[in-house]
Amino acid sequence: MNSYRVISIKEKELIISGDGNNPIWKEADSLTNFISPWDDKPVKKIEFKAVHNSENIFFQFIVEDHQTHIHPSIDKDESINNSDRVELFFRSDASLDPYYCLEMDTTGRIMDFKARPNREFDFNWCWPTEEIVIKSSINENNFIVEITISLQSLKNLKLLKDRSIETGIYRAKYNQQKDNTYKPTWITWTNPNTKIPNFHTPTSFGKLLLDN
Repeated sequence: MNSYRVISIKEKELIISGDGNNPIWKEADSLTNFISPWDDKPVKKIEFKAVHNSENIFFQFIVEDHQTHIHPSIDKDESINNSDRVELFFRSDASLDPYYCLEMDTTGRIMDFKARPNREFDFNWCWPTEEIVIKSSINENNFIVEITISLQSLKNLKLLKDRSIETGIYRAKYNQQKDNTYKPTWITWTNPNTKIPNFHTPTSFGKLLLDN
């Protein structure tokens, strides 16, 4: 199982802005080995970072992309589900019963839901709003998404165990076709070794390991 070290920033304050410029991010390990196992085309650079203090864990995605796509539906979840986005899934264990999904588009909107095996999704569930903050920016050559999540909310959901969080880290890139429709390329940190794209499987998760 892939693992990523989340360094401790002790009691340093990190207020996310979505612009990627806080110098604390320079202290974090850089994760860039993202792949699309179901597509032969090269994957443009995705850089993921995470740090934590005693109260929160902070995530950052910097995604190389000069033409992002936002689906125009007035339904938020339908729009996000068909737009360029990054995703974090968290699970208690490999049973995936349950696991929790956060899908965030380039404008900082979130589609959050609780899931169970065989794609049983509960879209009425949402992450406690006071326990999560998302900021983003769209730039000429990339977009940035930053997330703050309270450690207490992870503990409450039984997701933080022995300073470890079993996590899926993903990206959906929507590409314009000749007929002007958009089709996704599915990108992941961990190769789930499935014949077709599938993040909703135990083999697509790795571990975030929190430093003391």
